[in-house]
Amino acid sequence: MLRAWYQSSPWLRLLRPLSVLYAAVASRRRQRFLSDPSLVWRAPVPVIVVGNITLGGTGKTPMCIWLICYLQSLGLRPGVISRGYGANKVVGFPHLIAPLIDQPGEVGDEPLLIARRCAVPVVIDPDRPAAARHLLANADVDVIISDDGLQHYALGRDVEILMLDAARGLGNARCLPEGPLREPARRLASVDLVVSNGLAADTAGTFAMQLAPTELVNLRSGERLAPQSWRAGREVEAIAGIGNPQRFFSTLEGLSLQPHGHAFPDHAQYTVDSFAACDPAKPLIMTEKDAIKCAGFARDNWWYLSIDASLGDAFVSALQQRLDGLPD
Repeated sequence: MLRAWYQSSPWLRLLRPLSVLYAAVASRRRQRFLSDPSLVWRAPVPVIVVGNITLGGTGKTPMCIWLICYLQSLGLRPGVISRGYGANKVVGFPHLIAPLIDQPGEVGDEPLLIARRCAVPVVIDPDRPAAARHLLANADVDVIISDDGLQHYALGRDVEILMLDAARGLGNARCLPEGPLREPARRLASVDLVVSNGLAADTAGTFAMQLAPTELVNLRSGERLAPQSWRAGREVEAIAGIGNPQRFFSTLEGLSLQPHGHAFPDHAQYTVDSFAACDPAKPLIMTEKDAIKCAGFARDNWWYLSIDASLGDAFVSALQQRLDGLPD
């Protein structure tokens, strides 16, 4: 369906009545929370929601990691809440991630990645207010970042950051099931900041975000190399289980490598047999999110590409302006 949505396939018009109904229900639901504050739980600290209105990857996790680093540079103590997509209910909700103990199949790949990489407290729970309360009760934080959750209106928020994919945009700009939107496109006008992942430069009302490769990390040894250290034109196997795998493969091509790409579903679970189609004689490069799930059976020539989000001064200024306007 993703391909049809983003290529505006004509047959999708057959689903328009359902799409119109979905949009109406989504709008009515949001309005219900806006008109009745008693339905909304507000945390005693600022809450920043990073979300999207489209299905498919938009770069929410890199944005959250950037936010964590930025807030820490201001002397703040951020914590993160997440649904924990793919988490095993056996761990129980809410659950404060133990980064050195928990496994991706138990708590979800993206929350574990954030907890390990940023060393900040991360709580998973599909109930966002419950996650926020648990975080505040069990960690010393003074600002909460909600990784996803734009549509979870029971959690009050002080700043909304809406993520887009520059290559895909809004697709055919229709709500589910005719299109990829979780809410009508007019929702963009109501958020605080709109960020487009892969946009070359800021435009009116939209800030550009680029994902910059920083280093290649060996899954077994931990060896770290500059991405440009391998010779140009080197053939590599590449796997990506993210919302937009082609973006990762294009990044490798931008490093002058020749990737043989293997796309997997977002949040895919792997075994060593998952990569049977890969040539074992060639280096295998994966995303950091995939590496979290493959470290236990990695081979000597398996690497992940570490990527950092890059945002311009205009975004930093706009974000800071909103943070300065929050009550103490």
